[in-house]
Amino acid sequence: MKIIVTSILMALVLASSAHAVRIKDLASFEGARENQLVGYGLVVGLNGTGDSDQARIQLQSISAMLERMGVSINPNLIKVKNVAAVMVTATLPPFAKQGNRLDVLVSSLGDAKSIAGGTLIMSPLKGADSQVYAVAQGSVLTNSFAFGGQAASAQKNHPTAGRIPAGALVERELPNTLAGKSQLRLNLAQADFTTASRMAGTINEKFGTAIASTADPGAVAIQIPEAYAGRMIDFISVVETLDVRPDTIAKVVLNERTGTIVMGEQVRISTVAVSHGNLSLVIKETPRVSQPAPLSTTGETKVVPRTELKVEEESRRLSVLSEGATIGDVVRALNTLGVTPRDLIGILQAIKAAGALQAELTII
Repeated sequence: MKIIVTSILMALVLASSAHAVRIKDLASFEGARENQLVGYGLVVGLNGTGDSDQARIQLQSISAMLERMGVSINPNLIKVKNVAAVMVTATLPPFAKQGNRLDVLVSSLGDAKSIAGGTLIMSPLKGADSQVYAVAQGSVLTNSFAFGGQAASAQKNHPTAGRIPAGALVERELPNTLAGKSQLRLNLAQADFTTASRMAGTINEKFGTAIASTADPGAVAIQIPEAYAGRMIDFISVVETLDVRPDTIAKVVLNERTGTIVMGEQVRISTVAVSHGNLSLVIKETPRVSQPAPLSTTGETKVVPRTELKVEEESRRLSVLSEGATIGDVVRALNTLGVTPRDLIGILQAIKAAGALQAELTII
């Protein structure tokens, strides 16, 4: 009997925590965020696939670069097709240190045909404050090719954009916005009243005091306990590993281009009757030629039109979809009609219009 009771309790615990998610996967601490970096540069070493002389962007850049290296040249005299002007972008993660490496994305700015096989010359990457935070340089990888002649060409993937793995070095660090704070703020990835309340309750239960509170559904304010004074990292590591069961609204997402249907767990459907049938009309023109018999002295050849008309309509009865308690019941009820996913999109739209679909309908 004791073993049976223990098994039942373990099953209940597993069932209650089956949908629990760590706080670090639901929210982020204010101040610990990524920053976008952007820069301008030149890709050299191309096999005649760089910018043409009409672009002229790379010509001024080449002249300025050579000028800094002690070589003076008139931009109007430069004739090269092995250089392409590019924009370089990267994402600076929070708490990145000097010397850390970042992946960069290189995209053609002019009319270059391909930047495959090229090398990006040292390019500074700036943030929104116009300060240089990283410097990028290295070989561009596009995983593509583009070749052609006057009458034919061949291309694979996108040859005018590529990546440089670990191609940027961090030169400037962002200030630590968490140091010295007595209060932290958790920003939810998706604002929800129930999820924010559960998150605050879980944190208070863990530390045995009301240190977390919610002012709106998008954030949770946390007061750092005295026991963790001067131990900010330890406190955050405890908070972000706590499990919370998130709550979401009932939603159905429809993609009419691909016929994809995604339903949330909370989707419910009221009792409704649905009839779905297809009407197909086929019109085929097969003209025939009428001509007189051989060696005949009278008559003339004419084209006689002939039209074949065929109408087919599927005969399907009215199906009653009972009120579904779970998403599985809803899917099984809709599958009883024997329709395709694209037909289900129209059915779900009609059910929503009838007020029987208790969920938000999103069409993408």
